[in-house]
Amino acid sequence: MKTVNVGLIGFGVVGSGVARLLTRQRELLARRLGADLVLKKVADLDLDRPRPVTLDKAILTPRARDILDDPDIHIVVELMGGLSPAQEYLLAAIERGKHVVTANKALLAHHGNDILSAAAARGLEVAFEAAVCGGVPILLALRQGLAANRIQEMLGILNGTCNYILTQMSQFGKPYREALAEAQAQGYAEADPTLDVEGIDTAHKLAILMSLAYGARLDLDAVAVEGISALDPLDMQFAQEFGYRFKLLAITRDDGHRVEARVHPTLIPTEHMLAKVGGAMNAVYLTGDAVGPILLYGQGAGMMPTASAVVSDIMDLARNLIHGVRGRVPPLGSHNALESTRLIKPLNDLVTNYYFRFAARDRPGVLSQISGALGKQGISIAAVIQKGREVAGTVPIVMITHEAREQDVRHALAEIDRLEVVQPPTVYYRIEDPHLHAAQI
Repeated sequence: MKTVNVGLIGFGVVGSGVARLLTRQRELLARRLGADLVLKKVADLDLDRPRPVTLDKAILTPRARDILDDPDIHIVVELMGGLSPAQEYLLAAIERGKHVVTANKALLAHHGNDILSAAAARGLEVAFEAAVCGGVPILLALRQGLAANRIQEMLGILNGTCNYILTQMSQFGKPYREALAEAQAQGYAEADPTLDVEGIDTAHKLAILMSLAYGARLDLDAVAVEGISALDPLDMQFAQEFGYRFKLLAITRDDGHRVEARVHPTLIPTEHMLAKVGGAMNAVYLTGDAVGPILLYGQGAGMMPTASAVVSDIMDLARNLIHGVRGRVPPLGSHNALESTRLIKPLNDLVTNYYFRFAARDRPGVLSQISGALGKQGISIAAVIQKGREVAGTVPIVMITHEAREQDVRHALAEIDRLEVVQPPTVYYRIEDPHLHAAQI
């Protein structure tokens, strides 16, 4: 039986899960692969702290170079995270003729084009299924299962931390800070949660998804990003009265000419499949021109779900090695992806429905002044809730609009916020509701 040797850089949570699968499932993996998959070396700066898997000390090393310089290692797995020295290690592995696997979405979003180009120049493979949605095989689906489709749209819940926080806020009425603290206590959020709650982690993942969906270079700068840290439970209550729930969505949509690329808190109908995705789970709802709408759902993080995706990549590369095949499936799903780009629709050109909450002083004619300013920009109102209760000296007026252009919305709200009867700033969020659009048509 042939042997494929693996070197693992990074022996943290996910690295421990990968080591557990490669060692405890070794016989099962060998039967499925037709070769012996051997964890030959593991590198980490801290080899003394307790881990959920025990390895032979002879394969442990504090030096990544011991893996990179080992001619018998065929596949290098990078699970240390961060941009540097992870990038340098991957490029060094490629330079030495080794295939690489990574779960590092930030590295791919920032430097993926360079890494993929370096590998292509050497005829080597880069695999990264675990970089998006953990154990949910969304990249495999885009790269192979949906290869006959033009992807028309994708809406994704790609960050379990944010989804957990929003679930706590919507179901239990908890303020953002309390929900975040609970997420940290449960281990879903880091001590510094900025990458998660400000939408940055989701943007990294969306950039990767878009590259595979459209067969184009990674373009993180194209993604417009807003986080959830300013969300108020009051808006969640009003959203529920209108029949919506808040989710931090990654959204891309192809109109045949330009594509949308945006991450922000979004109102979606409570009956939508994504609205039912609770806790720390991930999901991607996408529509292909041939297959129609589908939903992929599961655990987007954690030791074993992510390790499962990493080991699937290792096995895929090992199969190619065994059969002497390279480049069978391009990493971005298209052979010319690294030379291709897509035209991005500016956020100001977005046309969708909107949720507004105005803090209005309790005076006659307020509603007419607000609606007049909206009307000047061609924005029509689909529904209104006007509550009599005062909040900090003002009364909330909440509106749902018919479809409007983002630039017109911003102009209208700027004028409204200058009104003496309104306390700025006006709160607004975008809505994804195909039924509201259909009703307007």
